Amino acid sequence: MEMHRVRRKLASMLAGEKIGWPETRADHWGPGGGKVFCIGRNKTGTTSLAKAFWDLGYVVGDQPTAELLCDQHYFERRFEPIVEYCKGAQVFQDVPFSYPHLFVHLDQTFPGSKFILSVRDDAEQWYRSITRFHGKLFGTDGAPPTADQLKKATYRRLGFAYNTVKVHGTTDEVPYDKGTMIDHSMRTTKRSRIISGSDRPTCWLSIWPRPRTTHVSFNSSE
Repeated sequence: MEMHRVRRKLASMLAGEKIGWPETRADHWGPGGGKVFCIGRNKTGTTSLAKAFWDLGYVVGDQPTAELLCDQHYFERRFEPIVEYCKGAQVFQDVPFSYPHLFVHLDQTFPGSKFILSVRDDAEQWYRSITRFHGKLFGTDGAPPTADQLKKATYRRLGFAYNTVKVHGTTDEVPYDKGTMIDHSMRTTKRSRIISGSDRPTCWLSIWPRPRTTHVSFNSSE
């Protein structure tokens, strides 16, 4: 991703030139104030977005902490520990903030927050990226991992990788079923647009496959 373009667009957005944010950030960052939630799925540029916000001087939530809170509480729909964690920073990204039930809750809990949805060209490209990434981390010879391999993966803790894949609704027999994962991704994206549209503009970040052809666009949602 072309970071200088992303930083420039974010700076413009947060200064109010694009979507009406206050001229100074200090007005907006009390414990119950508005936040920025980057709700794109893993492998859609969320790490690059986090770096861009850091470069602009914003406090980005600690990702390992958020992931462990997700693992402990998200699947039981116990969101309060995650809400408490959000009071300590300004910007949040990736898991668990890309999970549908959570960003709906956060939208209600932190009025005035903004949501950035990062997307790939299409769901097929996202699927290829996530399976290739997980294959390198957890699989054998780059192949998508089995359910047993995911359960034994030690990333964060035993079982964490398994849960992050199961959230798509796949089975242990075919944990990376293409149709199921793509359908879940498309439904989640559609829901995020509905949730964050309505009465306030929202930022949409489009990420194209190659860094040299990255296209960044922030548009009001309708």
